Amino acid sequence: MEKKFQIFVSSTYEDLKVERDQVIKAILEMGHIPVGMEMFSAADDEQWKIIQRQIDESDYYVIIAAHKYGSVAEDGVSYTEKEYNYAIEKSVPVLGFVLADNASWPSDKMEATAEKRGSLEEFKSKIKSKLVNFWTTKDDLHAKVSIALMKTMQTNPRVGWVRSDKITTSPETIQELTRLSQENAVLRNELNKVENVIKKSEDKTDANAKTFDILKKNTAKIFIFESNAKDWNTPKDGSLLGIFKAIAPNLMVENSFNKIGNDVAVFYGVSNYRNVAPVPNNHLSHWLADLSALDLIQPSERKHPLSDKNEYWSLSEKGATVLKNLRRIQLEKGLIDQESPES
Repeated sequence: MEKKFQIFVSSTYEDLKVERDQVIKAILEMGHIPVGMEMFSAADDEQWKIIQRQIDESDYYVIIAAHKYGSVAEDGVSYTEKEYNYAIEKSVPVLGFVLADNASWPSDKMEATAEKRGSLEEFKSKIKSKLVNFWTTKDDLHAKVSIALMKTMQTNPRVGWVRSDKITTSPETIQELTRLSQENAVLRNELNKVENVIKKSEDKTDANAKTFDILKKNTAKIFIFESNAKDWNTPKDGSLLGIFKAIAPNLMVENSFNKIGNDVAVFYGVSNYRNVAPVPNNHLSHWLADLSALDLIQPSERKHPLSDKNEYWSLSEKGATVLKNLRRIQLEKGLIDQESPES
């Protein structure tokens, strides 16, 4: 019986319309069934449930990435990344196709803000941790998707779909299907045991990616008191990830509570902050508690004179690893701006 496989195609939309058409064309030419988010409104909770169901029913998942992170949901994660995360969670085989660094690309199809570029590069790093191909043009993408799908279908065959009039329902067939179903249950049980062992022995890459997701989706309003001002400024939009980026470098040894507030002010573009409590102390305490809950920071263990009443914090071992990976991604992509010298 000839099977047809359902393949979910995921990407940002407006910037990759032509490329998506090529991927859908490749899937149709192979005789399979393409499904994509353009059929739904991902911003609607009910439609998101439909998308989840379509991914559940898909045999393979194709992700295309270029230079856009795309619109984000209320949790701060883009809809494309939400689809990718869900496919991974449901163990749908994922095939990644990332635009090559040397490929030409229109500037109006690139993210304009550093924060979104950072989110995009973290997402691309997550994609590259699985099976990935790099493409340069829509025709190159068409060819690579066709080849990659054919190879994956041979090495990792899935359930697929078969026309009902092609199915033989003789007693012998039913008996064989029953036997195969029982055998499949045993094999699935064994596979689950193996997967559990693998999960326990995975390196920290996936844990770091999960931490990045948590930090990104937790937003924050950043109030800063400028010197000579009479009240707090209009709050800036931030996130727990931005706060971690702001304070982590100076926590590699340790930093005091007040100076941590200074780092937040500078990171969010205010250099003329007041000397004492440039950000609200209660907000800063909550952010530090959140980062501590994620095991990224800890009270400093260094000794201080009894007369020193300051509160000191430093990075935990996990926090140092997350900072190292974050800075490496930023350095590789040239996303770290040259800082001004201290006065």
